[in-house]
Amino acid sequence: MLTAEQIVAAQKSNLETLFGLTQKAFEGVEKLVELNIQATKAAMAEAANNTQAMMSVKDAQELLTLQASLMQPLAEKTVAYSRHLYDIASGTGAEFGKAAEAQAADAQKKFMAVVDNAAKNAPAGSETAVAVMKSAVSAANNAMESVQKAVKQASEMAEANFNAVTSQAVNAAKATTTKKR
Repeated sequence: MLTAEQIVAAQKSNLETLFGLTQKAFEGVEKLVELNIQATKAAMAEAANNTQAMMSVKDAQELLTLQASLMQPLAEKTVAYSRHLYDIASGTGAEFGKAAEAQAADAQKKFMAVVDNAAKNAPAGSETAVAVMKSAVSAANNAMESVQKAVKQASEMAEANFNAVTSQAVNAAKATTTKKR
């Protein structure tokens, strides 16, 4: 049986975790806002510079050359922005994942303590039922670990795919810019 102190301690721990995760979520939002402000400032400054450059163009050939020279930096900046956005989102998600894993591990430990306590206090002849219960808990723990490993592998694969796609986008922009010149 759980005591009042154990229940209060569990509630306190859950509240601390909730407030910690809320703080991490706000930090993620702050980073997104900061990233967008920086991107907006850079875009405005770049637009002003590009407008000035276009106003000084003397002929169509110079205009085409100028347009081609503007495409590659735009693609690279878009990729950099996407990379920052992905890093913020995956970092915040990782914090939530760590907290969930810690909570699950703690819950498993507490549940196993209850099962062990029940086994100690079980009447004679109930050893088989206790063994079946422990086996079921162990199987559930193994299944959860397998799922966590699969999710981690999927996340790593998604990040690798993201990196490959962004690299291809930059290379394609460079190739297109090179061909136009």
